[in-house]
Amino acid sequence: MALDRFFRRRRPQPQAGADVPDLWTKCPACKEGLYNRDLEASRFVCPKCGHHLRIDAGKRVDVLLDPGSFVQLSGHVRPTDPLHFEDTEPYVGRLARAQAKTGRPDAILTGTGTVGGVPVTLAVMDFAFSGGSMGSVVGEEISRAAEHAALHGTPFVLVAASGGARMQESALSLMQMAKTTVALEGLSARGLPYVSLLTDPTTGGVTASFATVADVILAEPGALIGFAGPRVIQQTIRQSLPEGFQRAEFLKDHGMIDDVVDRREHRAYLARLLGVLLHREVSA
Repeated sequence: MALDRFFRRRRPQPQAGADVPDLWTKCPACKEGLYNRDLEASRFVCPKCGHHLRIDAGKRVDVLLDPGSFVQLSGHVRPTDPLHFEDTEPYVGRLARAQAKTGRPDAILTGTGTVGGVPVTLAVMDFAFSGGSMGSVVGEEISRAAEHAALHGTPFVLVAASGGARMQESALSLMQMAKTTVALEGLSARGLPYVSLLTDPTTGGVTASFATVADVILAEPGALIGFAGPRVIQQTIRQSLPEGFQRAEFLKDHGMIDDVVDRREHRAYLARLLGVLLHREVSA
Protein backbone atom coordinates (compact mmCIF):
# COMPACT_ATOMS: atom_id res chain seq x y z
CA MET A 1 0.00 0.00 0.00
CA ALA A 2 1.36 3.42 -0.92
CA LEU A 3 2.29 5.64 2.00
CA ASP A 4 -0.14 8.39 1.02
CA ARG A 5 -3.00 5.89 0.90
CA PHE A 6 -2.04 4.64 4.36
CA PHE A 7 -2.46 8.10 5.87
CA ARG A 8 -5.71 8.69 3.99
CA ARG A 9 -7.33 5.62 5.46
CA ARG A 10 -10.37 6.41 7.56
CA ARG A 11 -10.37 5.29 11.14
CA PRO A 12 -12.81 2.46 11.81
CA GLN A 13 -16.10 3.78 13.19
CA PRO A 14 -17.63 2.13 16.26
CA GLN A 15 -20.54 -0.10 15.50
CA ALA A 16 -24.02 1.07 16.39
CA GLY A 17 -24.76 0.34 20.02
CA ALA A 18 -21.10 -0.25 20.89
CA ASP A 19 -20.12 0.86 24.39
CA VAL A 20 -17.43 3.49 23.82
CA PRO A 21 -16.08 4.86 27.11
CA ASP A 22 -15.86 8.61 27.61
CA LEU A 23 -12.25 9.35 28.48
CA TRP A 24 -12.37 13.14 28.69
CA THR A 25 -14.51 15.81 30.37
CA LYS A 26 -14.48 19.50 29.54
CA CYS A 27 -14.31 21.78 32.56
CA PRO A 28 -17.43 24.02 32.54
CA ALA A 29 -15.36 26.95 33.85
CA CYS A 30 -12.01 27.01 32.04
CA LYS A 31 -13.03 24.70 29.15
CA GLU A 32 -9.91 22.61 29.66
CA GLY A 33 -10.10 19.00 28.52
CA LEU A 34 -9.61 16.79 31.58
CA TYR A 35 -8.68 13.13 31.53
CA ASN A 36 -11.40 11.38 33.52
CA ARG A 37 -9.00 9.27 35.55
CA ASP A 38 -7.16 12.39 36.69
CA LEU A 39 -10.45 14.16 37.36
CA GLU A 40 -11.66 11.32 39.56
CA ALA A 41 -8.39 11.33 41.48
CA SER A 42 -8.89 15.05 42.19
CA ARG A 43 -12.43 14.43 43.53
CA PHE A 44 -13.92 15.97 40.38
CA VAL A 45 -12.26 19.31 41.02
CA CYS A 46 -10.61 20.81 37.94
CA PRO A 47 -6.84 20.65 38.53
CA LYS A 48 -6.38 23.62 36.19
CA CYS A 49 -8.77 26.21 37.67
CA GLY A 50 -10.18 24.62 40.83
CA HIS A 51 -13.78 24.54 39.59
CA HIS A 52 -15.90 22.01 41.53
CA LEU A 53 -17.87 19.91 39.05
CA ARG A 54 -21.24 18.58 40.17
CA ILE A 55 -21.18 14.97 41.31
CA ASP A 56 -23.92 12.47 42.07
CA ALA A 57 -24.87 11.18 45.50
CA GLY A 58 -22.84 7.98 45.19
CA LYS A 59 -19.62 9.85 44.44
CA ARG A 60 -20.37 12.23 47.29
CA VAL A 61 -20.48 9.31 49.71
CA ASP A 62 -17.06 8.18 48.45
CA VAL A 63 -15.65 11.67 49.00
CA LEU A 64 -16.94 12.08 52.56
CA LEU A 65 -16.92 8.69 54.25
CA ASP A 66 -14.13 6.30 55.15
CA PRO A 67 -13.77 3.65 52.40
CA GLY A 68 -16.14 0.71 52.77
CA SER A 69 -18.00 2.15 55.77
CA PHE A 70 -21.27 3.19 54.10
CA VAL A 71 -24.45 1.26 54.88
CA GLN A 72 -27.53 2.52 53.04
CA LEU A 73 -30.74 3.32 54.91
CA SER A 74 -32.88 4.93 52.20
CA GLY A 75 -34.52 3.41 49.14
CA HIS A 76 -37.62 1.83 50.69
CA VAL A 77 -39.92 4.85 50.22
CA ARG A 78 -41.05 5.60 46.69
CA PRO A 79 -42.81 8.70 45.34
CA THR A 80 -46.43 8.68 44.23
CA ASP A 81 -48.62 11.10 42.29
CA PRO A 82 -51.45 11.98 44.72
CA LEU A 83 -52.36 15.14 42.79
CA HIS A 84 -52.36 13.42 39.36
CA PHE A 85 -50.25 16.34 38.21
CA GLU A 86 -49.61 17.00 34.53
CA ASP A 87 -47.97 19.94 32.78
CA THR A 88 -46.11 19.26 29.55
CA GLU A 89 -46.14 15.60 30.57
CA PRO A 90 -47.55 13.51 33.44
CA TYR A 91 -45.61 13.66 36.71
CA VAL A 92 -45.33 9.86 36.75
CA GLY A 93 -43.45 10.08 33.45
CA ARG A 94 -40.96 12.56 34.88
CA LEU A 95 -40.43 10.34 37.90
CA ALA A 96 -39.84 7.25 35.78
CA ARG A 97 -37.27 9.06 33.65
CA ALA A 98 -35.40 10.42 36.68
CA GLN A 99 -35.42 6.99 38.34
CA ALA A 100 -34.03 5.36 35.22
CA LYS A 101 -31.33 8.02 34.94
CA THR A 102 -30.09 7.85 38.52
CA GLY A 103 -31.01 4.32 39.58
CA ARG A 104 -32.62 5.54 42.81
CA PRO A 105 -36.29 6.12 43.81
CA ASP A 106 -35.90 9.85 44.49
CA ALA A 107 -33.43 12.69 44.93
CA ILE A 108 -31.96 11.50 48.23
CA LEU A 109 -29.52 8.91 49.54
CA THR A 110 -29.12 8.27 53.26
CA GLY A 111 -27.10 5.86 55.33
CA THR A 112 -24.52 5.39 58.04
CA GLY A 113 -20.75 5.30 57.93
CA THR A 114 -17.65 6.71 59.54
CA VAL A 115 -15.56 9.84 59.04
CA GLY A 116 -12.09 9.49 60.50
CA GLY A 117 -13.46 6.56 62.48
CA VAL A 118 -16.35 8.59 63.91
CA PRO A 119 -19.80 7.02 63.27
CA VAL A 120 -22.15 9.39 61.47
CA THR A 121 -25.54 9.37 59.81
CA LEU A 122 -25.39 10.88 56.33
CA ALA A 123 -27.99 12.30 53.95
CA VAL A 124 -26.99 13.33 50.42
CA MET A 125 -29.26 15.07 47.93
CA ASP A 126 -28.84 14.10 44.26
CA PHE A 127 -29.16 17.02 41.83
CA ALA A 128 -29.21 14.56 38.92
CA PHE A 129 -32.71 13.48 40.03
CA SER A 130 -35.08 16.26 38.88
CA GLY A 131 -32.69 18.97 39.98
CA GLY A 132 -32.56 17.62 43.52
CA SER A 133 -36.09 18.88 44.05
CA MET A 134 -37.62 18.31 47.46
CA GLY A 135 -40.80 16.24 47.45
CA SER A 136 -42.47 14.03 50.02
CA VAL A 137 -39.89 11.26 49.73
CA VAL A 138 -36.94 13.61 50.21
CA GLY A 139 -38.56 15.08 53.30
CA GLU A 140 -39.43 11.65 54.68
CA GLU A 141 -35.95 10.20 54.15
CA ILE A 142 -34.19 13.20 55.68
CA SER A 143 -36.54 13.08 58.67
CA ARG A 144 -35.92 9.35 59.11
CA ALA A 145 -32.17 9.86 58.87
CA ALA A 146 -32.25 12.63 61.50
CA GLU A 147 -34.36 10.44 63.78
CA HIS A 148 -31.94 7.54 63.24
CA ALA A 149 -29.03 9.78 64.24
CA ALA A 150 -30.86 10.91 67.39
CA LEU A 151 -31.78 7.34 68.30
CA HIS A 152 -28.27 5.95 67.83
CA GLY A 153 -26.41 8.97 69.19
CA THR A 154 -24.45 9.87 66.05
CA PRO A 155 -23.73 13.24 64.44
CA PHE A 156 -25.86 14.03 61.40
CA VAL A 157 -24.23 15.24 58.19
CA LEU A 158 -26.32 16.50 55.27
CA VAL A 159 -25.16 17.44 51.79
CA ALA A 160 -27.59 19.79 50.05
CA ALA A 161 -27.93 20.15 46.28
CA SER A 162 -31.34 21.31 45.14
CA GLY A 163 -33.37 23.64 43.01
CA GLY A 164 -35.98 23.84 45.78
CA ALA A 165 -39.40 22.38 46.48
CA ARG A 166 -40.94 20.09 43.86
CA MET A 167 -43.82 21.93 42.21
CA GLN A 168 -45.57 18.73 41.07
CA GLU A 169 -46.37 17.91 44.70
CA SER A 170 -47.50 21.44 45.61
CA ALA A 171 -48.36 21.85 49.32
CA LEU A 172 -47.22 18.29 50.04
CA SER A 173 -43.73 19.37 49.06
CA LEU A 174 -43.82 22.62 51.02
CA MET A 175 -44.88 20.70 54.14
CA GLN A 176 -41.48 19.00 54.12
CA MET A 177 -39.83 22.27 55.16
CA ALA A 178 -41.54 22.10 58.55
CA LYS A 179 -41.37 18.32 58.83
CA THR A 180 -37.61 18.07 58.38
CA THR A 181 -36.92 21.01 60.68
CA VAL A 182 -38.96 19.41 63.47
CA ALA A 183 -37.11 16.10 63.00
CA LEU A 184 -33.79 17.90 63.38
CA GLU A 185 -34.84 19.25 66.77
CA GLY A 186 -34.35 15.75 68.15
CA LEU A 187 -30.62 16.09 67.49
CA SER A 188 -30.46 19.36 69.36
CA ALA A 189 -32.37 17.89 72.29
CA ARG A 190 -29.74 15.16 72.61
CA GLY A 191 -26.79 17.49 72.10
CA LEU A 192 -25.75 15.84 68.84
CA PRO A 193 -23.99 17.87 66.12
CA TYR A 194 -25.67 18.62 62.83
CA VAL A 195 -23.35 19.67 59.99
CA SER A 196 -24.72 20.92 56.67
CA LEU A 197 -22.65 21.10 53.49
CA LEU A 198 -24.12 23.31 50.77
CA THR A 199 -23.12 22.48 47.21
CA ASP A 200 -23.90 23.97 43.83
CA PRO A 201 -26.75 24.78 43.69
CA THR A 202 -28.68 24.99 46.96
CA THR A 203 -31.76 27.14 46.50
CA GLY A 204 -35.47 27.57 47.24
CA GLY A 205 -37.26 25.80 50.06
CA VAL A 206 -34.24 23.63 50.86
CA THR A 207 -32.17 26.73 51.67
CA ALA A 208 -35.10 28.13 53.66
CA SER A 209 -35.41 25.05 55.85
CA PHE A 210 -33.21 22.11 56.84
CA ALA A 211 -30.09 23.10 54.87
CA THR A 212 -29.43 26.25 56.92
CA VAL A 213 -30.48 25.33 60.47
CA ALA A 214 -27.34 23.30 61.19
CA ASP A 215 -24.85 23.82 64.01
CA VAL A 216 -22.12 24.28 61.41
CA ILE A 217 -22.83 25.30 57.80
CA LEU A 218 -20.13 24.62 55.22
CA ALA A 219 -20.10 25.19 51.46
CA GLU A 220 -18.06 24.23 48.43
CA PRO A 221 -16.14 26.95 46.59
CA GLY A 222 -18.26 28.87 44.11
CA ALA A 223 -21.52 27.17 45.12
CA LEU A 224 -24.71 29.05 44.23
CA ILE A 225 -26.72 29.43 47.44
CA GLY A 226 -29.92 31.39 47.89
CA PHE A 227 -33.69 31.35 48.12
CA ALA A 228 -34.94 33.21 45.05
CA GLY A 229 -33.02 33.93 41.87
CA PRO A 230 -31.07 37.19 41.41
CA ARG A 231 -33.54 38.59 38.89
CA VAL A 232 -36.52 38.02 41.20
CA ILE A 233 -34.72 39.65 44.13
CA GLN A 234 -33.60 42.61 42.07
CA GLN A 235 -37.10 43.21 40.75
CA THR A 236 -38.54 42.91 44.26
CA ILE A 237 -36.19 45.29 46.11
CA ARG A 238 -35.55 47.49 43.04
CA GLN A 239 -31.86 47.73 43.77
CA SER A 240 -28.71 46.59 42.03
CA LEU A 241 -27.13 43.51 43.57
CA PRO A 242 -23.42 43.03 44.40
CA GLU A 243 -21.39 40.81 42.11
CA GLY A 244 -21.49 37.20 43.25
CA PHE A 245 -23.81 37.93 46.17
CA GLN A 246 -25.25 34.40 46.10
CA ARG A 247 -21.93 32.58 45.92
CA ALA A 248 -20.38 30.72 48.84
CA GLU A 249 -17.48 33.11 49.34
CA PHE A 250 -19.74 36.18 49.54
CA LEU A 251 -22.06 34.44 52.00
CA LYS A 252 -19.13 33.44 54.21
CA ASP A 253 -17.92 37.03 54.30
CA HIS A 254 -21.41 38.15 55.37
CA GLY A 255 -21.97 35.51 58.04
CA MET A 256 -24.49 33.15 56.45
CA ILE A 257 -22.11 30.18 56.32
CA ASP A 258 -19.19 29.24 58.54
CA ASP A 259 -16.56 28.12 56.06
CA VAL A 260 -15.86 27.37 52.41
CA VAL A 261 -14.00 24.07 52.05
CA ASP A 262 -12.33 22.57 49.00
CA ARG A 263 -13.86 19.18 48.19
CA ARG A 264 -10.46 17.50 48.30
CA GLU A 265 -10.28 18.43 51.99
CA HIS A 266 -13.84 17.48 52.97
CA ARG A 267 -13.19 14.21 54.77
CA ALA A 268 -10.18 15.44 56.73
CA TYR A 269 -11.91 18.75 57.56
CA LEU A 270 -15.09 17.02 58.68
CA ALA A 271 -13.12 14.55 60.82
CA ARG A 272 -11.37 17.41 62.63
CA LEU A 273 -14.65 19.30 63.02
CA LEU A 274 -16.45 16.31 64.51
CA GLY A 275 -13.53 15.79 66.88
CA VAL A 276 -13.97 19.33 68.17
CA LEU A 277 -17.76 19.08 68.42
CA LEU A 278 -17.63 15.70 70.17
CA HIS A 279 -14.58 16.52 72.34
CA ARG A 280 -12.68 13.47 71.17
CA GLU A 281 -9.61 12.46 69.18
CA VAL A 282 -10.24 11.37 65.59
CA SER A 283 -8.02 10.09 62.79
CA ALA A 284 -8.19 12.75 60.07
